This record gives sequence, structure tokens and C-alpha cells, in this order.
Amino acid sequence: MKLTQDLYKSSLGLFTDLYQITMAYGYWKSGTTEKEAVFNLYYRKNPFNGGYAICCGLDYAIDYLQDFSLDESDLEYLGKLTGNDGKPLFEKGFLKYLSEMEFNCDIDAIPEGSVVFPNEPLVRVKGPLFQCQILETALLNIINFQTLVATKAARLSIAALGEPILEFGMRRAQGIDGALAASRAAYIGGCSATSNVLAGKLFDIPVKGTHAHSWVMSFDSEEEAFEAYAQAMPNNCIFLVDTFDTIEGVKKAIVEGVKLRERGYEMVGIRLDSGDLAYLSIEARKLLDEAGFENAKIVASNDLDENIITSLKSQQDAQINVWGVGTKLATAFDQPALGGVYKISAIKNAKGEWDYKIKLSEQAIKTSNPGIQQVRRYFRNGESVADMIFNEVDEIPQAPVIMDPMDNTRRKKINKSLEYKDLLQPVFRKGKLVYERPGIKEIKNHVQEELGTLHKSIKRFANPHQYPVGLEENLFKLKTNLTLQLRKVE
Repeated sequence: MKLTQDLYKSSLGLFTDLYQITMAYGYWKSGTTEKEAVFNLYYRKNPFNGGYAICCGLDYAIDYLQDFSLDESDLEYLGKLTGNDGKPLFEKGFLKYLSEMEFNCDIDAIPEGSVVFPNEPLVRVKGPLFQCQILETALLNIINFQTLVATKAARLSIAALGEPILEFGMRRAQGIDGALAASRAAYIGGCSATSNVLAGKLFDIPVKGTHAHSWVMSFDSEEEAFEAYAQAMPNNCIFLVDTFDTIEGVKKAIVEGVKLRERGYEMVGIRLDSGDLAYLSIEARKLLDEAGFENAKIVASNDLDENIITSLKSQQDAQINVWGVGTKLATAFDQPALGGVYKISAIKNAKGEWDYKIKLSEQAIKTSNPGIQQVRRYFRNGESVADMIFNEVDEIPQAPVIMDPMDNTRRKKINKSLEYKDLLQPVFRKGKLVYERPGIKEIKNHVQEELGTLHKSIKRFANPHQYPVGLEENLFKLKTNLTLQLRKVE
């Protein structure tokens, strides 16, 4: 899919915060637009009090970057903006510069569907300071939300123990694009299908759906409603049975299921959308099995999340086969934002050397990391055992030491015999796409492969084990020295 062409039909050049453009104007005025800089997009804390995240949104970002430009109407709009004195906010020369600008940054990113952890750069942008700055808002918007939803979907997939999860959140999502991005990320994270038909078309996601309570209520009786639906859709019959009396609804669905079978079709199953899902699913299963519908599925919805699904499966013996999850998935209900940030970490000086940068804070978690950062993941017998954030320009020891950026007493020596891979991969070079984009099903499979490399203690929902992630010792020392210099500590 081409994001701007297929979805928006217009330029996304102004999809940014005003302060990105005012800073870009300041760079232009000060003659620093072409200074080479490095920015990193990362998050500080795992979502949902979990042990990991699933990075997502890169394909969206690629489309955005490939189409990055400002059209005539964008420039006309900027030209009409005024400052406090009523005069134009931007000079015409700046608008001309924007009109001639061509995207030519280097972008490296961790592939979509990868397991990631706090402080690791998910996207690294290197190029002209002016361009790096303008890209901030859009990249954060794309990566933050889709990573959040993909992570939620992965947690749901773990809770369901491989049973299908249907993403039903379109009507509760935050707007049209919120629904589309959520459907895509949810499928990548572990859902089997979506109810969102446009997402199915745009992203090649399987679509699933049956009927609502309004269908049943539009007829004089439940029997008549089921019969009419079976006549209209004999090859897609999952009957919603809880409009009036759930158990009676199941019995009526069975009657219609028998009629379908006589016509050469098979009832797919029933759906429960309210009430005591455990009790009702157990009773429904008994009725279905006794009537010879052992293969009929029981689909459940009704404000489900990973904790409710875990309880229904492991503690209440619910007889549910398919899980429909809407609001709490598409809106990432219990954590509405990932909190990803985009920070400068290096800038070239007049001598062509890198000056490393950090942002200080009274809160240690908000002090950024310097350097041309890369992430190296170490493995033992196929299991991920540690991640090291290091400065690409430094020589890495054979047996490096990683240090927790929040606690310098926590450190880990990496055995030199461990296998490893570097996670950030080239995506753009001088504005040209060099990355082979995987299909959505390949990304989805990658999620499951990645989760399979994690110890189960990291994947549990309550008090997960903290996966070791640290700064390579030389990078940690660089950060410490910069901190002391900025705080003027001798």
C-alpha cells in the first residue's frame, strides 16, 4: 500500500507539529540546515507493565518517507501564518527552500515484528539536521501507536494459547486512520483476522464477521432472524445467541444448524457477547455436542483483554474457541500511549568530527543516550539472553560488559562464545530505499519467532522478569562523562 496515494490522496508534508517547522526555520536562518546529525526513536518503559514490546509501523513510515514533500497548497498555507506582530512567520526564501527540498537521510530501523526493549533505538535517523528535525512528529505518531497495539495483540495471543483472536475494535478506535493502523498492528501482533473491511483490502488481512443484535431485533422472533440469516449466508453462519435468553438462543441456533446440514451446509458456530461467558460457554458446549455439532465454534466477545482471557481459560474452564477483542485492543485501553521519544545523540562539528549529545533530566530515565547507536542481541541455544546498545564508531571487546543505564551497579559480562545479531538494518541511504520490505504475513510470523526466543518469565503478565539490556561499557562511560561535564562537576 502507498499510504499517501491509497489512503489520504494528498500530501502529508504538514503532518508535523508547528515547532518542528519553526526549529527548521531557525536552522535555515542560522545556516545550519546541512549539519549532519543523528536522532534516535525509542521508548523508556515497556507498555502494559510487561516485559517487552513488539515494534511495528515501519512499513507505514517507509511510505510516508518515500512520499515526503510539501505541495503548493502546503507552502501557501505556511505563507499565511503570522507571528505575534501580525507579520508572516516565515520568509519567502524559506518556503522556496522547502519547495526544493528532497529527502536524503539515512534511516536504519529494527524490522517490524521484532521484540524490543526500553532505550533501544527502534529507528535511527542520520542526515541533514533540518530534515531529521522535521521527521520527528510523524515517525513518533506512526511507530508509537502501532507498536503499542502490536504488543497488546501479542499478549492476547499468548493468553489465548494459540486460539484465534478476531480484532473487532474499529467502531471504538480513534478515527479512521486509528482504526486502520490498529487493525494492521493487531494482525501483525497475533490476531487471526479483523472485522475492518477496508483494512482487509489495504493490508491483505483476513476479514471475519457475522451479525449484530439489531439483525435479530429487526425480526418478529429469534427463530425467524436465524432462519433468514441462514438463507442469506449459509456458508458463514455464526449465530449471535444472547439477544434475549442465551441458552434458548443456543437451542434455536441448533435447530437452524440442523436445517443447514440438511441443505448441505454446516453451522460454523455461535457467538456470546454478554453475561457469564464461562458458564454460558460450558452450557452451550454441552448443548452443541449433544446435538451433534462437536465442531461448532463458540466465539466470545464483551470487553475482553489478556487477563480476562487467561482467567476464563485457566481458572474457569470456559469452552470458548475464538476470541473477539475490540475496544481494549484497538485503543490499547489500559495504556493509551507508548511514550516513545525522539532525541538527538550526535552532530558533526566544523572539523567533520562527531560531537555527542545527551539531554539531561532530574529523572534518570529521561536522560538520553549519546552516540551512533546500534543494538546487538546475544543468543544462547536459540534463546535471547541480553541486548547491548553500543556506539558504532567504537571498537567492541570480544567479551563486552553491558551496564544498566539506570543503575551503574547492575552490569553483565557477555560471554564471547555467544552468537549475536545487530538489530538496526539499513532502510534508506541518502533518501533511497534499500530495504527489502517483507509482506504482512512474513512480519506476523516474525513476531511469533521472536516471542519464541524469549524465556517464559519475560512473557508473563504479572511481574515479568526484566530482560537484560544495557549500554556497552565505553558508551556508558561516555554518557557519564558528558553528564558530569554538563553539570560542571570536576
